[in-house]
Amino acid sequence: MMKVWIPRDAAARALGAEEVVAALRAEARRRGADLTLVRNGSRGMLWLEPLAEVEIDGIRHAFGPMTPETVGQLFDGGALALGPTEDLPWMKAQTRLTFARVGVIDPLSFAEFRSHGGLAGLTRALAMDGAAVVAEVTASGLRGRGGAGFPTGIKWKTVHDAAGARKYIVCNADEGDSATFADRMIMEGDPFTLIEGMVIAGLAVGATTGFIYSRSEYPDANAAMAEALQIARDEGLIGPSVLGSGRAFDLDLRIGAGAYVCGEETALLNSLEGKRGVVRAKPPLPALQGFMGRPTVVNNVISLASVPAILAQGAAAYAALGIGRSKGTIPLQIAGNVRRGGLFEAAFGLSLGQIVNEIGGGTASGRPVKAVQVGGPLGAYLTPGQFDLPFGYEEYAGQDALIGHAGLTVFDDSTDMLEMARFAMEFCAIESCGKCTPCRIGAVRGVETLDRIARGDADAISLLTDLCATMKAGSLCALGGFTPYPVLSALTHFPGDFLRAREAAE
Repeated sequence: MMKVWIPRDAAARALGAEEVVAALRAEARRRGADLTLVRNGSRGMLWLEPLAEVEIDGIRHAFGPMTPETVGQLFDGGALALGPTEDLPWMKAQTRLTFARVGVIDPLSFAEFRSHGGLAGLTRALAMDGAAVVAEVTASGLRGRGGAGFPTGIKWKTVHDAAGARKYIVCNADEGDSATFADRMIMEGDPFTLIEGMVIAGLAVGATTGFIYSRSEYPDANAAMAEALQIARDEGLIGPSVLGSGRAFDLDLRIGAGAYVCGEETALLNSLEGKRGVVRAKPPLPALQGFMGRPTVVNNVISLASVPAILAQGAAAYAALGIGRSKGTIPLQIAGNVRRGGLFEAAFGLSLGQIVNEIGGGTASGRPVKAVQVGGPLGAYLTPGQFDLPFGYEEYAGQDALIGHAGLTVFDDSTDMLEMARFAMEFCAIESCGKCTPCRIGAVRGVETLDRIARGDADAISLLTDLCATMKAGSLCALGGFTPYPVLSALTHFPGDFLRAREAAE
């Protein structure tokens, strides 16, 4: 019998995984081979997708990138044979905690989930009271992986201590930043770990109901989550008695309409309640008055999916990883003009140069790196001169930069940074919810000002910096408040790109 794993992950499918599967089945029939095919999540090596794995003497060997024409190599070996998957440099260099099962198991097999350590964290949590679970998460140093980096334990304690007969857990799966795909990979590759994390959160703060708020642009992830929720309900992981404990927690999947601003927690809550997705003024905080005015935990997918490993292995083991106040691991999502793009989970502290050059392999074009944007479309641009910067929240804040959702986009020296600054303002103008003037009007004026600079009006640069200061200080949420980060970093590090039009005219 021949056993093969080929991902059903959206990235693998986009690169032809379904065609490879069809060709593999046809080849197995032609050879009369007994084929067992498992559709797993992606291992994160996206430059090798579609990646196939074949069990040889009990060890999974990687082949890729596959095409329908090369499936014969899975039977006979060949140039695409890469060796044991776990021995590949990309895999060996990682510290996989949150993503330990992604790419390893059939994501919708509850039996495989359990046999690979699933429910260990929840089993421990069920033997503790809520305050003890909150204390464990606090001691781990886990911070919000959605971008803000707020300590998860403090948020949970606020909800735990809040008065109210009904409380909620809301998972923010509205992953809209460019170069981010970690949430999607968890939902497609190990959905039960997210469910387990949400159940633990519910037990910790006294909530009995949770919602996963996902994107309409994620049909594969949404289908996987919907099926996983039904399996979890059938297996007793969620429902009126979690694993027979007599303690209730149930979950529902809700899908948004695609507004970027609904990644902001209060806009998300408005959308979840059936209202227009606009940002709420704070206070009150969602932890005190969130969904339907009740105390609510709002956490990102990766934050919640990290909790089971923390409970299973203990807070001290998690806190021992990382640097400073940036504890544990972070799933780096490497994209853009880069040779080896994908997801790489490692402890905080790697330098930016290690991430881009050693892990990512430098630019795909072979040209020098000009800039790396960290933290999505609202993140600052960093230069090769900052490649010694360790990956940590405070370390990046000290450079007027953001870690955000840990998405990194690489650009080579052919990139016009004035155009990238204009894109940031245009993005904000399009995605603004319209609630506050600095974001709604400032971004439009920002596009106009950058167009003036592009035409050679260098005097407009001072106007641009004033406008950015107003947006940072006066915007109601991070959309308007963080848009100046890419604009000002581009202006600071690459002033020549902003003066080129005037110099050409002279």
